[in-house]
Amino acid sequence: MIIHCNFFTQNNEIQMHFPDIDFFIKTHITKRPKSLLQQDLECNQKELTKNIQGKSMLVIGGAGTIGAHFIKAALKYNPAKLYVIDHDENGLTELVRDIRSTKDCKVPNVFITYPLNFNDPIFEKIVLQEAPFHIIANFAAHKHVRSEKDHFSIEAMLNNNLIHAQHLLDVLVKHKPEHFFCVSTDKAANPVNVMGASKKMMEELILSYASDFKITTARFANVAFSNGSLLFGFMQRLMKKQPLSVPSNIKRYFVSPTEAGELCLLACILGKTGDIFFPKLQENQLTYFSDITKDFLKYIGYTCDVCSTEEEAKQKASLLNDKSIAYPVYFFNSDTSGEKEYEEFYTGEEKLDMHSFKTLGKISNTIFPEKKGIAFNIQTIQNILNDKNVKKEEIVNTIKLLLPGFKHIETGKSLDQKM
Repeated sequence: MIIHCNFFTQNNEIQMHFPDIDFFIKTHITKRPKSLLQQDLECNQKELTKNIQGKSMLVIGGAGTIGAHFIKAALKYNPAKLYVIDHDENGLTELVRDIRSTKDCKVPNVFITYPLNFNDPIFEKIVLQEAPFHIIANFAAHKHVRSEKDHFSIEAMLNNNLIHAQHLLDVLVKHKPEHFFCVSTDKAANPVNVMGASKKMMEELILSYASDFKITTARFANVAFSNGSLLFGFMQRLMKKQPLSVPSNIKRYFVSPTEAGELCLLACILGKTGDIFFPKLQENQLTYFSDITKDFLKYIGYTCDVCSTEEEAKQKASLLNDKSIAYPVYFFNSDTSGEKEYEEFYTGEEKLDMHSFKTLGKISNTIFPEKKGIAFNIQTIQNILNDKNVKKEEIVNTIKLLLPGFKHIETGKSLDQKM
């Protein structure tokens, strides 16, 4: 289904084509008319209701795509209170509007959002004064490979994904929830970029607290059209009459935003402490971004006008009007630092459980790292970040020492150098 909208610029009117994104995801990307998680949601409905109904929830990073859909999935089970923390004030505003505008969405009597960082002292006051929180889920993370362009960006990422996460866990030890979930990434399996390495170290960090209260996490596929993703960018480029720029050699597993939220909810509520969840997807479900691009343009009524350079694509985009039938696209081979051509959810050394759930696998951890060892690693990272003259290479080499098996792919190029 295509929605036609007229946008007015200073000089003329431009007709834009807005697709039904949910329908496109189901028919062209995941190729699943129903949620991947539907069977496990149905089988565990009573357990989910028992653990969520009437309970108090705190969601950190809830304005993002996955956090927002986690909230929507949880609201079906009638929690009594919902507190949402996110540094994105505009995102929180949209979250409230979305939830209160969604048909059949059960909004708790207590529903409060706060625009702040979870490392802010105010956050600890909220946890202390509004406790107990039965369910706490943390989605605040640097999630993009582009977040390692230099030592400044790496420091911000390590602070958010690891150092601040440690502070959060120390706060929660004093106010223990019944369920705690912290999002991870598929890139934590055999990491080749600093983002993936930071999330692998985060996994080890939360496992070191798994004896204090129940902790679970999840690695999962790309979330189609999530905020900031390449596919989300397609909509922005269309609105601005700008060309699409797409890697031709990268393929990924995909889940819908709804499936991402449901996956995290199942992991949070039904997992045992130390479990790392992932979706059961087959290799033949890997999809090239280039194929999605061609399908997307066809879906909204365009043919794909393949350009040989970024400049050619931008020139052709400047000529777009409401009579255009072709849309300029620049396809390129990805050569940026830390980029894998494929995805994987687990390694050969990890203990898998593929039988407890119909649509989810999990890595079962029963032996947890010692806090002292993990704390030493984090302090080592803090020490090197305190060096005002530290270089990116030094940080990467330090992580390699602390995380055996980390094989960083360095090409000297960043996604910020491309359209």
